[in-house]
Order: sequence, then structure tokens, then C-alpha cells
Amino acid sequence: MSITSRELDGSFAREILAVQLWQALESAQIEAIRAIWAECGVIVFRRQALSEDELARFSAQFGKPERIARSDWASPNRPDITVISNLRDDAGKSIGGLGQGELAWHTDQCYVAEPATGAMLYALELPREGGVTSWANLNRAYEALPESLRRAVDGRIGIFSYAKRLAGYNAADRAISDDIKRKTPDVTHPLVHTHPVSGRKALYFDPSTTCGIQDMSPEDGTALLAELTSFCTQERFVYRHHWQVGDVLMWDNGFLLHRRDDFDPAQRRLLKRTTIALPRDRHFVPSGALAA
Repeated sequence: MSITSRELDGSFAREILAVQLWQALESAQIEAIRAIWAECGVIVFRRQALSEDELARFSAQFGKPERIARSDWASPNRPDITVISNLRDDAGKSIGGLGQGELAWHTDQCYVAEPATGAMLYALELPREGGVTSWANLNRAYEALPESLRRAVDGRIGIFSYAKRLAGYNAADRAISDDIKRKTPDVTHPLVHTHPVSGRKALYFDPSTTCGIQDMSPEDGTALLAELTSFCTQERFVYRHHWQVGDVLMWDNGFLLHRRDDFDPAQRRLLKRTTIALPRDRHFVPSGALAA
């Protein structure tokens, strides 16, 4: 069976049609999905009904599954599945994570030197309104940069801080262990990187986590990051996803920013997530270092 896809809302994102992810897919189908994903960055599958094992099995066909630093957000049945939810258990304890930092533009795991850039979200319960998630394409944005702004970022190194990321979260999500803090010191990444196959370039930064730029004053670095954020989040580079129950959405953090709109916290929201270390020979994968 061949893979058929279509554009979503005239954007870079694509929906793949007539595929049931609970069934085993042929290797040729996986390769076709991977090729589409590497090009567009966001893929949507509608009307899925998956167990955690089925979601994890599908994810693992694209790279190595990883556990995130927040073990308190992990599914009790599978530590490689993260629960994204505002729900609580019978004891009143949160069953997962729903950080307020999701409201701001960001990219996942940029605060570690070797980030796992693949991600999937599976929607199980959704609020009646709100909660739209948006993605900004930093490959397309880089290619459209004015020459002066391109010269300003080429060759520059950004400094990424998990402490800055946490400052945007609510009090419960900021309360992390000392062990997690030790595992997430400041790191650096180039602000521009190159796709290993196509040779195309993309920006790599995070407005909620990039706290400075090497060899620039704090004021100049902050101003440049603000200019980049304003340029890259224009509507022409953005896809907005209106969730439906049963959606599985996969995205590539190597060249995308994303954010979530607010929603009524009294409304139930439950999604399951996987994180995938994508192969460097097929995807934009940043390689950083500990900050000096």
C-alpha cells in the first residue's frame, strides 16, 4: 500500500491519509513517511485508536525512544511515554505535565547538548475550545531572512538555559529535583545548522530557553533573539493545528518552534507523547556542548 498525503491549510504541514497506526506498516511505508517528515516537519494522522504499546512501537520505527528528564510525567506503564494532562488521580496528584511554558514559542530538549528532536503526540481528551498548537518552520524562515539578519546569525553560538525555561512554568512544574538540575546545565548550540541530505539550512533557537549569544553583549543578544522570534513566527511560516480526539501528530524539533494557546483549565485535556532520537544522517539534529 502506498502512502498518500495532502497539505494542511496551505501550510508546510501534511496529513497522511488512510493509515491505521495500530497495524504493522511495511518498511517501504515507513520510509515514505520518514521522507515526508524530513521535508515538512509536521505530519498528522487522524482517527487513530492506540494503546501505549502501539504508540511506542510506531515511534520506535523512526529512531531511538528516549525518556525525558521529568520522570514524574512518565506513564506508570511505560516510562518512554510521557503524559501531557491537567488531570489528577484520586489522591489529587497530577498524572502528568502541562507546563505553562507551552504557551510560549519553544523547541523541546534544546537545553541539552545532544537533544532528541523527534516527538509525537496522541490526543485522547480535549477541551471544548482553545488549546490550539502552532508550529513555526525555521528552515523556511532562514531561507527568507533579510541579508542583514542572515549575516547577523550565521556562525553565531546561542546559550540555552533550562533555568530560563522553567521560569516560564507554573509553580508545580518549576519544582524539579536537584538531580534534574544537575543534569541540565547551560549548553551552547549554533544558531544555524545544515540538513545532512539536502544541504538546506535552518535556524535553531528557542525564545523561552536561549538566554544569550556568545561574543555579544546581553543587550545585543537579547535584541537579536527578539528580532529572530518576530520574523520566524510570522503567519507565512506557521501551521496551527486544531486538535481532534484520535489525532497523532509527529514533529521535528530540529527545525521547528511550537506553542500552545490557552484553554479553560476546568476542561479535561489528556495526550500521550513519545520522544525520539532521530538519526543524524537523515534529519536536522543539533550538536552542542556544555556552556563555558
